[in-house]
Amino acid sequence: MSGHSKWANIQHRKGRQDAKRSNLWTKLVREIIVAARIGGGDPDGNSRLRLALVKARAGNVPKDTIQNAILKGTGQLEGVSYEDVRYEGYGIGGAALIIDCTTDNRVRTVADVRHVLSRNGGNMGTEGSVSFLFKHVGQFFFAPGATTEDQLMEIALEAGADDILTDEDGSIEVTCEPAQFEAVSQAFEAAGLKPEFAEITYKPLNETKLEGEDAAKMQRLIDALEELDDVQQVYTTASFDEAE
Repeated sequence: MSGHSKWANIQHRKGRQDAKRSNLWTKLVREIIVAARIGGGDPDGNSRLRLALVKARAGNVPKDTIQNAILKGTGQLEGVSYEDVRYEGYGIGGAALIIDCTTDNRVRTVADVRHVLSRNGGNMGTEGSVSFLFKHVGQFFFAPGATTEDQLMEIALEAGADDILTDEDGSIEVTCEPAQFEAVSQAFEAAGLKPEFAEITYKPLNETKLEGEDAAKMQRLIDALEELDDVQQVYTTASFDEAE
């Protein structure tokens, strides 16, 4: 039978991200450069850079490459100047999309994003057209059976988390304000608890459930967007039913 599982959706998304995107290093390095340019090269005083470094190490980016990216961001090494840019739009079934990019050429990036959307059944929206459908949060997911809600509640709430939700599939989601992400993460680490998935993200306030061919089309659209070098992250209200 088919069932909607938040955990299945998270695993599905993470698995696809890990398995594809040969340009992953490019994206990670660009994020380090921009983070260092905006907040400086010292990760102790730059939370965005700290998170970028965690992702880069998890992605096996070489230490020299990481250090050079920091130096380029701070202007100590010559390099391309990147900036953040965001686009909003719609995919299959009216599912909303936020597309975060890091680019050295806005004209190229917007053309590439618009082309992918139009070829795959989506369309570009205006600024602010869908962002109100999302909330900016720190998000942690624990696998079914990994821990209990009571255990997490004691640790997470004291560290500044806002909410703890147990899904029907047994997975547990913890959310917090982005500014509290590090504190909550460190509290889990100190308690010996390792979430399967942790990030600062844009969480949909309501999901657009897709299945069958609509789900397949939406996945192709997201894949095509994520394959663009300039696209750092795609957030969507779409969720996909998983066959069980």
